[in-house]
Amino acid sequence: MKPRTRLFLIVWLAGMAGILSFLLVDLNALINALPMPEGRQRPEIPMWLIQILAVIQPGVLMTLAVLIGVWLAPKVGLHSPAAEAIGERRPFLPALRPQVLPAIITGLLSGLAIVACWLLVKPFLTPEFIARAEAFNVMMPPITRFLYGGLTEEVLLRWGVMTLFVWVLWKVLGRRENTPSSAWFVIGIFASALLFGAGHLPIASALGGGLTVPLTIYVITANSIFGIVAGFLYWKRGLESAIIAHMFVHVVLIAAISLR
Repeated sequence: MKPRTRLFLIVWLAGMAGILSFLLVDLNALINALPMPEGRQRPEIPMWLIQILAVIQPGVLMTLAVLIGVWLAPKVGLHSPAAEAIGERRPFLPALRPQVLPAIITGLLSGLAIVACWLLVKPFLTPEFIARAEAFNVMMPPITRFLYGGLTEEVLLRWGVMTLFVWVLWKVLGRRENTPSSAWFVIGIFASALLFGAGHLPIASALGGGLTVPLTIYVITANSIFGIVAGFLYWKRGLESAIIAHMFVHVVLIAAISLR
């Protein structure tokens, strides 16, 4: 098996672990917690079908993201150092070690920043949304937060989307450059971070029965804060650094939920 094939399998299995962990969520309780428009009944969908869809849809997107990263990341100078070391049958700890401390520090600080954003915007949100959002947070098992958030979302947004953005910007706008300039990385970081933030709007809208200006600003800002941090970690340290930082964001969020 070639190193690139092994790299694909390593990253794919990591992302799939996060997707499968979502099956630990009580999907029936989660769906019933979402408000329905007045006069409409909740459709009766078999739980087995919901669970299959909960795996297939993100699984397809994650597979595409892994393929993009394996194909394009080396071309633009982005890496998953520890996974690459395993794929090449080298010791992975020397590749992982420089990523750990920056990831822990930035993850904890990002988590505190997200909590601060919540406290600042909370007076402008409806009591109904606050109650549903807090109930939703309790429904998410810690293992799902760590694996889906830490692994799957980073594979999707950094390894896949950010890598693709940087490569496209380089090929379209920087055709005379031998390697991508820093500008394309910065734009790719911010674009993927905004996409990450906007990707949380559907669930926020479902919990709130619609989007308001304060809610939209909060969702995009709070999630983009970490998206930017994770993007810089991926660029400067490696994918594993972004993954570890994402997990430590959830350490802070879980602690904040428990203290509430």
